[in-house]
Amino acid sequence: MKKDNIWKTYSDEQIKEIEALCTGYRKFLDAGKTERECVKEIIARAEEKGYKDITEIEKSGTLLKPGDKVYSVIMKKAVILFNIGELPLSGGMNILGAHIDSPRLDVKQNPLYEEDEFAYLDTHYYGGIKKYQWVALPLAIHGVIVKKSGEIIDVCIGEKEDEPVVFISDLLIHLSQKQLEKKGSLVVEGEDLNITIGNIPLAGEKKNAVKANILRIIGERMDIEEEDFLSAELEIVPAGKARECGLDRSMIMSYGQDDRVCAYTSLEAMLNIDTVKRTSVCILVDKEEIGSVGATGMRSRFFENAVARILNASGNYNDITLRMALQNSHMLSSDVSAAYDPIYASAFEKNNAAYMSRGMVFNKFTGARGKSGSNDANAEYIASLRRIMDDNNVRYQTAELGKVDLGGGGTIAYILALYGMEVIDCGVAVLNMHAPWEVTGKADIYETEKGYEAFLKYNL
Repeated sequence: MKKDNIWKTYSDEQIKEIEALCTGYRKFLDAGKTERECVKEIIARAEEKGYKDITEIEKSGTLLKPGDKVYSVIMKKAVILFNIGELPLSGGMNILGAHIDSPRLDVKQNPLYEEDEFAYLDTHYYGGIKKYQWVALPLAIHGVIVKKSGEIIDVCIGEKEDEPVVFISDLLIHLSQKQLEKKGSLVVEGEDLNITIGNIPLAGEKKNAVKANILRIIGERMDIEEEDFLSAELEIVPAGKARECGLDRSMIMSYGQDDRVCAYTSLEAMLNIDTVKRTSVCILVDKEEIGSVGATGMRSRFFENAVARILNASGNYNDITLRMALQNSHMLSSDVSAAYDPIYASAFEKNNAAYMSRGMVFNKFTGARGKSGSNDANAEYIASLRRIMDDNNVRYQTAELGKVDLGGGGTIAYILALYGMEVIDCGVAVLNMHAPWEVTGKADIYETEKGYEAFLKYNL
């Protein structure tokens, strides 16, 4: 039952494959720090591989056939890829489902203010974070501003070397005696996560002159006014590129690897597959970090609607066929696991923890304490997945999220299970999960992509 470090087993050729995959992964991370940016990158990659927008197929009136590849986009924040298989869709699909949102800070709708000659942007944090980790870091601004005319202005400030970054200030150690006596959750409070963006007053202005100067700068740069913040989606993320990590370059450090590491490996597996027996699907979804809510979250019906459109474009839509297609499907909920950390060993149960460099991770269940809020995968399904992975020489391990009564978490797995399909959580082990800079192992990324690819090929 003990799994060994898989670096011991690789040939020189496999190491080259690992490096090629992870080089592409780092580029993906750099290009997609928000959901919108990820969707743009995903569509561009998919279209290079022959995928077409389902809307174009519908307009043309042509029927989908085995071998066709299409995608459906939802509000520019989520996307679903379909590779039409040889077998009828009513027999089910092989589905990979990951999320492309990550914890961050969101700029409020009325954010810009001045206090004692500093200009700030007010924020509201998104997802589960340790707030104290976000201070005294170089931060970047990503997102869109939509003017009343409908014009969309893309924003990305702080990623290029010649661009300024922004930051959240922290109290200096010399004056922080009382601050350090607080609980960790209160050392930095949510309303104090204010982004410092300027200090130069505008000449001739007597009141809020620094704010006025910031408005002048963004007006000249982007042709916007203060009211345009009302219809903006601006996300504050760590500035900087994904980096190789460790003196042996065995790991990757980057923002947003939960869950873009599984999104990328799912996408790669999907794009590497040519023809399939069962229709293969890759769902890359928004809003998981805040409960999968909203129109672009997994709880909405966009996936069901997309499958209905596929059936209709295949000339085979009816309600019972749609329901059977969903119920007869098999899914890997492609999400990350907490990597065992020897420094914080007391939080883990070592026999059921995910270890870095021991392969892709299967989580039979997630949830909290008594498996609350969890999908709990069936033993028969797990047995079939074991066979697939062994047949394809994919290294894998099983895990739970920490000790039983210590905490927990959830994924999109239980939402898809509502259709009656077989679902299990499966992905990459991550250190520093939900921190501004997360760490993954290159070997695990490689094995996970192999595992996803093997899964998509099989008719269980």
